[in-house]
Amino acid sequence: MDPICLMKPFLLTAAASSLLALTASAASSGNWPQWRGPLANGQATDATPPLTWSETQNVKWKLKLPGYGTSTPILWGDQVFVVTAESTGKKPDVAKESAPPNRPPAGTPPEGGAGGRRRGGPGGGGMRTEAPDAIQRWIVMSVDRNSGKELWRRVVAEVLPHEGHHRDHGYASFSPVTDGKRLYVLLGSRGLHCLDLKGTVLWSKDLGRMQTRNGFGEGGSAAIHGDTLVVNWDHEGDDFIAAFDTQTGKERWRQKRDEATGWSTPLVVEVGGKAQVVVNATGKIRAYDLSAGTEIWSCSGMTANAIPTPVSANGVLYATSGYRGSSLMAIRLGQSGDLSDGDSVLWRQAKNTPYVPSPLLVEDRLYLYSGNNAMLSVFDAKSGNPVIEAERVPGMNGVYASPISAAGRVYLVGRDGVTVVLKRTDQFEVLATNRLDDEFDASPAAVGG
Repeated sequence: MDPICLMKPFLLTAAASSLLALTASAASSGNWPQWRGPLANGQATDATPPLTWSETQNVKWKLKLPGYGTSTPILWGDQVFVVTAESTGKKPDVAKESAPPNRPPAGTPPEGGAGGRRRGGPGGGGMRTEAPDAIQRWIVMSVDRNSGKELWRRVVAEVLPHEGHHRDHGYASFSPVTDGKRLYVLLGSRGLHCLDLKGTVLWSKDLGRMQTRNGFGEGGSAAIHGDTLVVNWDHEGDDFIAAFDTQTGKERWRQKRDEATGWSTPLVVEVGGKAQVVVNATGKIRAYDLSAGTEIWSCSGMTANAIPTPVSANGVLYATSGYRGSSLMAIRLGQSGDLSDGDSVLWRQAKNTPYVPSPLLVEDRLYLYSGNNAMLSVFDAKSGNPVIEAERVPGMNGVYASPISAAGRVYLVGRDGVTVVLKRTDQFEVLATNRLDDEFDASPAAVGG
């Protein structure tokens, strides 16, 4: 992984090879504890990132990181947490590594999971990958957000992966999450790990092996609410969603699912004073009672490979997908059962929706890309009407990172190292175009001063 960069106040992006921090003069407090930020919608409520930067302007520090990763950096207090995977260069002992100790073979459901059902192999066509021939190590790091100094690093797993990954991401595509007391790192087939903020591993859980469609690899993140940590496990074997006690790692409940490989992070929402966990997926969007795990409602209508994480506000959930089709749905929360054809679906859109990036929701506006292209659309969250429709973002090519909002602006980070800053209005107004040498697939985080 190349450097991480920090800018003023703190706009952090994990590049393919770096952690970078940009700085500005204003000071404010704040944290970015999870994928998509404190409100889980891409909005930084109190950050004031710079408007302009370059390799020679407004860069406070840059730190070269080991290995490679595309997960979002998260921040708590003065710590930046990043996850990366690097090759050890060690060739495996085939006899020992073909079935690692205490880990079931590929496709075997974890303890307590459903058994017996298997889909007909990865299928689906497209690009296939090959398993690596060297052992990888997974590293969790803490970096001082003021100086860029590495505070600690921990190797939480070291094993030969049983399958490869898509060429556009590596083995560290799960973003960590924190409650300010502990750090939780989901690594899929490499386990679920809990560390304290000084880097001590408190507990780890082996969840089994994933077998992903076309060997594209694993991604998504755990979701946290109070003392409950939720993991979704959709792959080409037996699927489940499970909840764990954050302090002990004890499994609280597990529910079977029936979905193709998924990469979407669950979203926890409050409905009538009770927490529900919502998962976007190809077959159906589903919501589960956070305390008991029972399914509350479901709704069909997504495309294949539903990756984006839903967002929610004012009692409405917005879910989207954009592979081999387009779908954006506004679903009124509070009902139960199958909502697919009922009046709980307030409106739908069937064009200009994202494949990989998740939407940004701020002030009744939904910001979305078209596919993985730098074509931005803005929808009115109440009516579903387009405000800006498939506007080409100048200077940007492909995009995987999700947009964020801060200081009355929208920050759009492209794969080629370009960030375009828009004024947050209903007109497409470019305020600045900034370029860095690194390529960026991870989503940025904007925090404090």
